[in-house]
Amino acid sequence: MIKFMDSSLKRLDCFRILAGVALLTLSCLDPVNAEAISTLPQRGRILDINDKSLVENAVVNTVVADGSALTNRDEAVAILAEPLGLDAGALKVKLSSARKYIVLKKYLSEAMATEIESRLKEHSIHGITFEQKSERIYPNGPLACHVVGFVNGAGEGVQGIERQEEQYLRGSEGVRSADNHGQSPEGGYNVRLTLDVNLQKIVETELDAACAQFKPKKAIVILMRPQTGEILAMANRPNFNPNDLHEKPTTEIQEHYGDMKNCAITDQMEPGSIFMIVPAAGALNEHLVQPDSTIFCENGAFRYGGHYLHDSRPWGDLTTEEILEKSSQIGAAKLAMQLGEDRLYKYIQAFGFGERTGVALTGEIRGTVFAPRCWAKVSITRIPIGYALAVTPIQMITAMCAIANGGHLMMPQIVHDITDQKGVVVRTFPPVEVRQVVSGETAREVTDALKSVASRHGTAPLATIPGFTVAGKTGTAEKADGKGGYMPERYVVSFCGYLPADKPAFVCLVILDDARTKPEQNYGGIVAAPVFARIAERVANYMGLTPDSPRQPLP
Repeated sequence: MIKFMDSSLKRLDCFRILAGVALLTLSCLDPVNAEAISTLPQRGRILDINDKSLVENAVVNTVVADGSALTNRDEAVAILAEPLGLDAGALKVKLSSARKYIVLKKYLSEAMATEIESRLKEHSIHGITFEQKSERIYPNGPLACHVVGFVNGAGEGVQGIERQEEQYLRGSEGVRSADNHGQSPEGGYNVRLTLDVNLQKIVETELDAACAQFKPKKAIVILMRPQTGEILAMANRPNFNPNDLHEKPTTEIQEHYGDMKNCAITDQMEPGSIFMIVPAAGALNEHLVQPDSTIFCENGAFRYGGHYLHDSRPWGDLTTEEILEKSSQIGAAKLAMQLGEDRLYKYIQAFGFGERTGVALTGEIRGTVFAPRCWAKVSITRIPIGYALAVTPIQMITAMCAIANGGHLMMPQIVHDITDQKGVVVRTFPPVEVRQVVSGETAREVTDALKSVASRHGTAPLATIPGFTVAGKTGTAEKADGKGGYMPERYVVSFCGYLPADKPAFVCLVILDDARTKPEQNYGGIVAAPVFARIAERVANYMGLTPDSPRQPLP
């Protein structure tokens, strides 16, 4: 709320003169007071699923002196210097000016302003006023910063939910004439998210620990409920504190734009072997193979289209399940070759790659998926292992959620509902099924294979959690150099998994871009899988999940 005081009426910064129809209407109602000012509404709050505040408003004050009207200058200095945190000598020089508008301090709390105002009155000091405005406050600092976003100096949403839901959050301006008649502003609606602050804290704590250990260029974690598509937590590194942006100029904000991007939806990557779930699910769904069908993996070296494809070990015959368990690139390529280019492309599209998921966040991109007519001969062996296409993290976890959800692809949800200032729900966002990608039977078969990935026999034994059956897939992708090749010993590593495997409560994706570690350890199963395990165990405890397997020590 704006506090109307004699001094603040002099300040055009606090008011905007309405033009056109509004002025004409008011002048007709009161010819004497033809001038009108608009009063800004209280912006709506952003809450987590449990109504904990993620973004709120606070009344802050700007302390202003009128040098031409100031009385008892020395006493004013004595009263103001310490609580305003100003040097007494410098303040005295400022107050010696005859200027009518001297800003002494911004963003002073209401409690401190009230205390100072009381002391000024006690000493009959005039010429010091307090201009009030509602300031956007982010009580959790950088927590979930990429999701909630921030506002600019004019109080308009710039990024994240602040921008996406601007039409609901901003409210409507009131109109007040010079004689205090008019319409009061209507506060903005409150936006309640699907995020859970407690889960967000778990994710960000473990993400910070991983970044401290591996110092990646970027890192991303997303936590989703597969049955509904609800995003329970989403975090990126690097990050930022929205509270620090109050007075920063646009140019400085733009310089740090990389820190402010929600890489979970704005960046794309070659996913590596985590993408193997697509050709495996497609081949099973088309009944081209069974889980126990064997495929010859060429003893580790497969020449096709004039190029060799290698496995980490010289595998011979592997079952369909074992191809995922061992992350055999040759096996995945041969599954895709059985599907053929057109059917492989159909499943890539069906899982949602190459199109926006529709999540209610600004800046989401499509990723890069080419139609078969643009493929090289070798593409049929490279795409199934996560190369020659680029996906976003939100697409990757949404696809894994489809497997965890019996083949049903759900649209990611970040907004749960919107309420007015009285708490009345004005809009809800129910789960949206995009399509059924594969049958329930196929999804169960892929899940069984993914269970073996997170076992002592698979590529991610470090993803296991005592008491729970975990299903998931590792990914290790070489980083492109932008010139058509790849950078040596530079990788994007990932793990995406869910638990309990047969009745998933959540799916978690962990990505570390360019982790600093030994080359022989820079794999999804070694770097990303343990981060998943730490997050998943804490999340399971928080959710109160019932263990579904005997509690045994980690492999």
